[in-house]
Amino acid sequence: MLDFYFHATPNSMKVAVLLHELDLAFKVHPIDIFKGEQHAPEFLKINPNGKVPALRDDGVTVFDSHAILLYLAGKHGRFIPVGAVEKAAMLSWLQLVATGLSPFSGQAIHFLHYAPEDIPYAKNRYVKELERHYRVLDQRLGASAWLAGAEYSIADMALWGWAASAGYVFGEKGLDDYPNVARFMQTMAERPAVQRALLLKQEHTFKHTLDEETRKALFPQNAA
Repeated sequence: MLDFYFHATPNSMKVAVLLHELDLAFKVHPIDIFKGEQHAPEFLKINPNGKVPALRDDGVTVFDSHAILLYLAGKHGRFIPVGAVEKAAMLSWLQLVATGLSPFSGQAIHFLHYAPEDIPYAKNRYVKELERHYRVLDQRLGASAWLAGAEYSIADMALWGWAASAGYVFGEKGLDDYPNVARFMQTMAERPAVQRALLLKQEHTFKHTLDEETRKALFPQNAA
C-alpha cells in the first residue's frame, strides 16, 4: 500500500493519473496547503521542501511530482519508452513541462490571481512566456499523437496536469489558441485513469478562501 500525500494541485493530479494508470493500491493523505499543513513538522520529514505531492513506498520516500513519475514508471516498467530515440524524446518533453510549463503556469497564476498588487510587467512576462510554451507544445502535438511519439508516456500525464488549469490563466478561451493541445486534452479525458483521478479530486475538500492565513501558508517567505 502506497502513501500518497495529496492536495488537488496540478502536480498532485498528474501523479494521481499515473497511480490509476498502474492500478496501484494507495492511501491518500490530504495535505491542505491553504491551511499550511505542508509546513507541519511531520510532513517536512517526508518532504523537507514543504510541497505536495509526496509518496512513500515500503520505506522509500519520493517527493517532487516528476521524481515520483519517473520512480513509479521505472519501477513498474511502464509509460517510459524503451527505444533510445523515444525515451530521449519523453525525457526532453517531460523536462520541458518541469522547467518551463510548470513554473511559468504557476507564476502566471500567482500574478493574475494571488499577488496583493497589480504588476502589469510581471503579468505580461509570465503569461507571454506561458503562451510561447503552449505554442511549442501545440506544434509538437500537431506532428505527433503523444509527446514522446506514438507511445503514451509520463510526459503526457505531466502535460495534462498543467493544461487542465489553462483556463485559470487564459479565461473563457481556454486552449482555443492551441487546437492540438485541446485535442490532446480531449483524448486524455477519455482515459479511465484520468477520470478516476478527477473523482479522487472530488472526494476531498480543501480550503479555497484566499485570506491572510492562506497567504502566509502559501507564501511564508513574503510574510517573513
